[in-house]
Amino acid sequence: MTSLIDDVRRPVLADRDFRLLFTADTASKISTQLGALAVPVLAQTVLHAGPGRVGLLAALGTVAFLLVGLPAGAWVDRMRKRRVLVAADLVRAGLVGSVPLAWAFGLLTLKQLYAVTLLTGVATVLFDVAHLSLVPALVGRDRLIAANSALAGLSTVADVSGSGLGGFVVQGLGAPCAILTDALGYLWSACFLRRLRAVEPARPARRRGFGEGLRFVLGHPVLRPVVLEGALTNLGIQICQVELLVLFTSGLRLPAGVLGLFLAAGGLGAFLGTAAAPVLARRLGLGRALWLVGVAIAPVAPVVALVQRGPLLWTAGLAWTISLFKVGVDNVLLVSYRQHVTPDDLLGQMNATFRLLLTGALAVGGVLGGLVGEYATVRAGLWLGAAVLALRWMIVFFSPVRRLATLSAAGRTR
Repeated sequence: MTSLIDDVRRPVLADRDFRLLFTADTASKISTQLGALAVPVLAQTVLHAGPGRVGLLAALGTVAFLLVGLPAGAWVDRMRKRRVLVAADLVRAGLVGSVPLAWAFGLLTLKQLYAVTLLTGVATVLFDVAHLSLVPALVGRDRLIAANSALAGLSTVADVSGSGLGGFVVQGLGAPCAILTDALGYLWSACFLRRLRAVEPARPARRRGFGEGLRFVLGHPVLRPVVLEGALTNLGIQICQVELLVLFTSGLRLPAGVLGLFLAAGGLGAFLGTAAAPVLARRLGLGRALWLVGVAIAPVAPVVALVQRGPLLWTAGLAWTISLFKVGVDNVLLVSYRQHVTPDDLLGQMNATFRLLLTGALAVGGVLGGLVGEYATVRAGLWLGAAVLALRWMIVFFSPVRRLATLSAAGRTR
């Protein structure tokens, strides 16, 4: 078993199959971001949907993770990952493509948009779980950090720039044509994925129950604190974003563009974290990199709660950027760790369990942020979210992962 230094010396983008996956992932993520903007715009402008119906439309995609998260992991473990990826893309292309077709014939309804959003979300769950489960077989476990750094960086760039790009596409082509472009992106992704020649991970010799991945994660001495820290991270970020939205628009009365730039600064911090993660792990060791970065940003995160008009706006924006730097580091190192220690025939269930719990933390964070802002103050909610982001490193510090120098030292659990 090799060490982290191999991740740097052997560039993953030099591998044909990984380039194909990376290119397909690019098309898929851009399409997802484009659809997330274009579908609600279409609902408002063409079907005259009110805020409540648009909110329901936005929630249905997330609901899919909660509804089929655990079963998706068991299903993916029993199937060939490449086929799942291609099928998920083709299903999403067909579902999304039905929207502009129905619009062209004057048959589009909100019920169709609800169904398309929910079913597309289910296909996205399967795609994401299969995607994460295929990476170890694609690049080898000795290069997981390099591979996840590239993929996490791509995901962060798509999250930050996707909405902005989608806005220009919707503005230039109109929402129906933008949604058609969305469907074509999924087809493009499927075309690249069909050309993959990677060896598939081992499939389970026996049929596993849906809860086996959950038992594996919660029973693992390191994965348990890893998922807890990830859940706390999502909780803190979501609380902060809810409070920042209210504070910027109602309290500080700043333009929506300023809020967008503020949140995008966090995305920049996460991207820088994904780029720095392999270097930090190589120089400091895996566990030390995780908790030292956490300690370094701990005094900075609370500055986000001091946001005001004037100089404090830029100071808080810088603090938000630095706070989310650790998110980028975690997204590379902890995802690589969990892929490394999980047996091949449990990868799907493990990834689905993480998706379920982390998505659930986002939902709880949204509700909690709203309740604190409503019944206490928005500032109190912002301080709460910032405190969670400042202190979450302690979960890793007091767990066995702190002592890991490389992925090789992690071993594998069976």
